[in-house]
Amino acid sequence: MATLSDAEAIYKHPRMPTVGGMFKRVLVIVGGAAGGILLATALTQLHPVWNWWPHRDLNRNEVYFRTVLDLVTTNYVDAKEADPDRLTRAALDGMIKSLDPHSEFMRADAYRELREEMDGRFGGIGIQVEQRDGKVVVVAPIADTPADRAGIRRADEIVKIDGQVTEKLGMDKIVAQLRGEPGSKVTVTLFRPSTKATLERTLKREIIRVESVRDVRMVGDGIGYIQLTQFSDRTGAEFQPALKQLQNQGAQALILDLRNNPGGLLDAAVAVAESFFQPGELIVSTQGRSAGSREELRAGRSAGGVNLPIAVLVNSGTASAAEIVAGALKDTARAVVVGETTFGKGSVQTLFRLRDGEALRLTIAHYYTPSGVIIQGKGIEPQVKVTVSPDDEANVHLQRLRQDLAEPKEFAARFGFEPVADRPLQAAIDVLKGVDLFVARSRAEDAGAIPSR
Repeated sequence: MATLSDAEAIYKHPRMPTVGGMFKRVLVIVGGAAGGILLATALTQLHPVWNWWPHRDLNRNEVYFRTVLDLVTTNYVDAKEADPDRLTRAALDGMIKSLDPHSEFMRADAYRELREEMDGRFGGIGIQVEQRDGKVVVVAPIADTPADRAGIRRADEIVKIDGQVTEKLGMDKIVAQLRGEPGSKVTVTLFRPSTKATLERTLKREIIRVESVRDVRMVGDGIGYIQLTQFSDRTGAEFQPALKQLQNQGAQALILDLRNNPGGLLDAAVAVAESFFQPGELIVSTQGRSAGSREELRAGRSAGGVNLPIAVLVNSGTASAAEIVAGALKDTARAVVVGETTFGKGSVQTLFRLRDGEALRLTIAHYYTPSGVIIQGKGIEPQVKVTVSPDDEANVHLQRLRQDLAEPKEFAARFGFEPVADRPLQAAIDVLKGVDLFVARSRAEDAGAIPSR
């Protein structure tokens, strides 16, 4: 049955208007003209007030969205697909994704998983990923997890999960599919840009217990070594005993290994960095959209002020909070950065809790190093560049995991290749030895044992 539109209902009258009706219309027109003059005068007077109405564009667009939502829910052919809650969340997904790769509207399960990750314990395969140019890219595998043991590498692209193409999935669905009950399996299809190879790996999920401080040892005469795998809420508490342990073992210099560290919590990064800063010194600043939104994070009153020559190891898998630590130590001449240019994830996200257990993760600012250098999109440039092929990096990483196989022949028999040198680590050791010689010579010159040049 045909129905009249609103326009048809207004303009197609069943009969001509009467004389009385025409007279009333004349009065309305005259009254309307007078009212229009008064309204125009009023609007002229209200113009300054109108300009101070800060949310008029937001309100207008809110009404527009509600109009479209109402049209869809009322008229779309499939009532189930036109459910208002589903449509609203789909719209929120699209709106937030259009901003940047790090902002996200988080459903309740995704928000719960994020809290579990920050707590340092969750079920999954042990991998850090992000969406970049529509692709799901591995930032870094977490050390000694199913993904790490399966040989998944940074910069690998996840193209399918259990046969489902990832480019059609949102980030929350990707994370949900990678995680699951310990003991369950998931098949991941990867594209490796470095070799143009497509790989398929079936992984068994397990409880991922993330230790921020993974490897603490002496690597040379008076040189200590600490590997940080991420920055969680326990990192500061784990780092301080590790640093003290090395000092008790006679460490006169330190190598801080942040390779493949995908970052984490800002507070954890500050807690690690301030071990080497004096109270009140600037570690990192953030700048939001307004001039008054600048925030400075400085070393607290209990800052350690540990004064050791430091070399920081980084690569393209070093991101976010790890870049803050590297940038702060480099900018203040407390460390020499060795390796590759870092990832360049220098934006600040904050979480806004919403209803029904959902949340909004939103970029609100950018990080800046103490000298004012922006990290986002640029990364931290090393002072000593050492580039390593993906194959050599994977081999070195495996060697670090299997230090129980110290004999080269035993290692080769187990894995089919001879141990390779960790060139970035050796470069860091050489840098610190050079610093030690320079300091020793300077002291000798000051004492008059060696004539100064």
